Amino acid sequence: MRYSREHKQETHDRIVKKASVRLREKGAHGIGVADLMKEAGLTHGGFYAHFDSREALVIEAFAYAMDRSMEHWRKQSDQVAPEKQFAQIVETYLSALHRDNPGHGCSIPALGAEIARESPKTRKAFAGKLDEMLEMMTDFIPNMPRKAARKQAIATLATMAGTMLLARIAGSGELSDEVLKAGKDSALEGAKREPVKAAPAKKKQS
Repeated sequence: MRYSREHKQETHDRIVKKASVRLREKGAHGIGVADLMKEAGLTHGGFYAHFDSREALVIEAFAYAMDRSMEHWRKQSDQVAPEKQFAQIVETYLSALHRDNPGHGCSIPALGAEIARESPKTRKAFAGKLDEMLEMMTDFIPNMPRKAARKQAIATLATMAGTMLLARIAGSGELSDEVLKAGKDSALEGAKREPVKAAPAKKKQS
């Protein structure tokens, strides 16, 4: 039986969506192709009708997950005034809800350490999405030159991802909550700092 191109694309997208959740839950090597296909309601044999390799699926699933994170950021930022958008992103990211739902959360704390050990092709794809994420976060930092804002965005995302990783390691008790609060306070405080201005050049005496 031949399926339409639209049906094949819908199936392809369903596999990617399911894989993006399971990879964030189980890790890049915590679930096999057969299990991923089963999650999508398909047989293992149909995998290569949609993907050239497991790596191809992993790359698409990573990209999908990071796109969903940025889409979530856009929706969150739209709910508040421009000057409060950055804080809104930090607050929702460093929350118990995000901590307890890695399968639907940010890929960086869920998969970052594994990505660093993947192939150059996979790392390059992930790095491209990371750069998009940083550019979006930079847009949320007002009243700061673009270069300084991007530097702050990098520091803040590193703080957020590292905090989430530690919070998940700590579980869901008091220590984990303490880690989340400390990371949140640090990220928000960092964004409030004014950029250091260069001292004016001294005039030469004639």
